[in-house]
Amino acid sequence: MTTKPFAVNLVLDFPVDELLDVCLAEGVPAISTFWGDPSAVAERARSAGALHLHTVGSVAEAERAVAAGVDVIVAQGYEAGGHVRGETTTMALVPAVVDAVHPVPVIAAGGIADGRGLAAALALGAQAGWLGTRFLTASEAATHEVYRQAVLQAAPQDAVHTRCFDGGWPNAPHRALRNSTLRAWEAAGSPDAPNRPGEGTVVARSTHGREWPRYEDMAPVPGMSGDVEALALYAGQSAGLVHDIAPAGRIVADIAADAAALLRQPRAL
Repeated sequence: MTTKPFAVNLVLDFPVDELLDVCLAEGVPAISTFWGDPSAVAERARSAGALHLHTVGSVAEAERAVAAGVDVIVAQGYEAGGHVRGETTTMALVPAVVDAVHPVPVIAAGGIADGRGLAAALALGAQAGWLGTRFLTASEAATHEVYRQAVLQAAPQDAVHTRCFDGGWPNAPHRALRNSTLRAWEAAGSPDAPNRPGEGTVVARSTHGREWPRYEDMAPVPGMSGDVEALALYAGQSAGLVHDIAPAGRIVADIAADAAALLRQPRAL
């Protein structure tokens, strides 16, 4: 569908061999991995000529990934949305990872939503910024309208680091917007499964009839019906900086232009 570069993300907590076979056979130019040992993927990606990016949450994890042959490190700070690997903020993690793995390129992730954040990441030594939450409100994004509006209305403190939505992916901390499910779970004292409020209750259905229970790790997508607000509304603390719906291309262009303008400004002594 495109001749432009793109990446496929593989989560190493799950079997990925068949998916990786397809990616490499189709000539996918970049393979992104997360949550596990990237060694096997690095070897196969390199032999197929693909660029291999791996997301880490600590300096030690970054060093292991580089030793395994990963081409690019994505340093994900604690404020990131979705599943969160480490416990160190972007501001502290990125320069530490940059120092530890130089000259391997580092991409900064977590808390970046505008040109100011990108300029800060570059000033910390990263070669690029990795943005997720900002693109939840892109015109092209497969974001359910309820989810999109929740992001637009969120403040930074509304994005909660939790283990609440663990259906399908247990023991994987994540950050999501506080919603009816999270509020009820917290009010009950954050009990473990299967003793959580509304455990097993179906809250949404897809257009194909698939049912999604409360506490599932699924985010709302277009076509779902029901109480979709109760599903995992993954978002980072940068949600407080997202205020509009815009085409993805314009978001990229605006952020890049704003960051470039900031980096051109003379620095005060």
